[in-house]
Parts: sequence; structure tokens; C-alpha cells
Amino acid sequence: LTASERLLLERYCVSVSSVTPAKNVSCSCMSQGWNPVGMLPPRDYTILALSGVRGLYRGMAAPIIGVTPMFAVCFFGFGLGKRLQQRKPDDILTYPQLFAAGMLSGVFTTVIMAPGERIKCLLQIQAATGETKYSGSLDCAKQLYREAGIRGVYKGTVLTLMRDVPASGMYFMTYEWLKNVLTPEGRSVSDLSVPRILFAGGLAGIFNWAVAIPPDVLKSRFQTAPAGKYPNGFRDVLRELIKEEGVASLYKGFTAVMIRAFPANAACFLGFEVAMKFLNWIAPGL
Repeated sequence: LTASERLLLERYCVSVSSVTPAKNVSCSCMSQGWNPVGMLPPRDYTILALSGVRGLYRGMAAPIIGVTPMFAVCFFGFGLGKRLQQRKPDDILTYPQLFAAGMLSGVFTTVIMAPGERIKCLLQIQAATGETKYSGSLDCAKQLYREAGIRGVYKGTVLTLMRDVPASGMYFMTYEWLKNVLTPEGRSVSDLSVPRILFAGGLAGIFNWAVAIPPDVLKSRFQTAPAGKYPNGFRDVLRELIKEEGVASLYKGFTAVMIRAFPANAACFLGFEVAMKFLNWIAPGL
């Protein structure tokens, strides 16, 4: 296996762990006028009341299909970002360099993330409102393409970049920093115990979403808006949110996101580390 193939395989081993119902709730909170720090909207409009438990999983086909290659590309981009800054393979990067490498991974994942998130948010809003415009993820993609072409499918790409580039930098930098902090003196980072890996990965997820939530709120609102509502893109969305709901509106869905962030990313990084050890065992020296 080449280094690139190893990175891709590592992420395939753990990618599905980050798809959860909490993300569905957060998307609904972000794109509609619900409590900025609460998990569920008012009772009459909850996903559970209108669609039952299945509503929590509405629109999951698109992210499940996209999450595996997305995380593979994410870690591949991070690895590439590190290698581009290293003169020798064993060079130790500074934290700003790790942040820059993480930012590159965010650029890579946007190509996969943008259409999947657009479809997912539309289906979740449909479930919350009780309307039936799309029969599923594929039907949603077909209708979007028929109505506006590829631009309709990729609506919100700039906002996805604004979210994922800095958030991914924070994500990977925080994880590497915490691994170093949690490594006992005289021991190797590769010898970290499972609880410490879970802790580092979980906190990295928290830091990632602390950066990502405001642009994610803007993205969700923009992607689910009727065509032409925001002619100037995210600037119109930001202006409307601040004017009507205040700065706190940029943190809608905070509770739902954070409930998801720690366990999902703890499992994600644990899976990555386990995959690394497994690949080093079956193919040492590569």
C-alpha cells in the first residue's frame, strides 16, 4: 500500500460513525427560527411529533453515501498538507503548520460535502414542516438538477468552504496538540491509551464545531431558502439573522451539535488510530 492508499483506507474504516440523528436536529434548528441553544424546537413543530423516530434519520442516505469518501479525502488532504510542508518525512510540524494542513483537508472535502448537505437539509426541513416535495435523496437531487442545473445541487458551496476550511484546521491541530499534552513524559504519542485517544478526539470535535457553527447556520439557512431570496449570498443571510434575531442566532442548534460532537469524533479518531496500528501490523514499513 502507498501512503495515499493507507490514508484512504484508514478513513473508510471509521467514517460512518459521524452520521447521527443529532445532526438532523441541529440542521432543522439552524435553518428555522428555533431556540439557538436548545436541542428541540417548540412542541408543535418537532421532528418527532410530525415524523416519529424515522424523522430523526430523514435525509441520511445522502450523507451516508458521501461520508465514507468524504472522511477518506479529509484525512488524505490532511496528510498531503503535512507532507507539502515537510522537507523530510520525519520533520515535526508546528501547530500553525498543522492548522494549515487541516485547512487543506477542508478544501478537499467541500466537493463531496456541499451537495450532500444541501439534499440532507432540504429533506429534514420537509420532514419538520410535513410537506412532501421530495420522495428521497435521489429524487431531491434530480429535482434540484432539473430546476437549476449543477449550481442548484452545489448551492452553498462558498459557505461550506467558509465552515470547513477553518474548522478542519482547528480540528486536526487540536487533536495533535491534545495528544502531545496527554502523552506521559518519556512515552511515545503512538502509545496513548484508548481513554486518552477518545478524550482528545472528542475535544477536537468540540473545538471544530465551536468554529464551524456560525457559518453552518448561515449555510443551512441559505441552502434551504427559496431561489432568489438571498441574491447577495451569505451577506444577505447574515444581515437578516443579525437584524431579526441578534448575534445569538449564529449559534442555533448549539446543544444538538455539541451532544453529537464529542462521542462522534472520539469514535472517529479512535477508529483512525486502530486502523493505523492494523495497517502498520499487516504492512510494516510502508
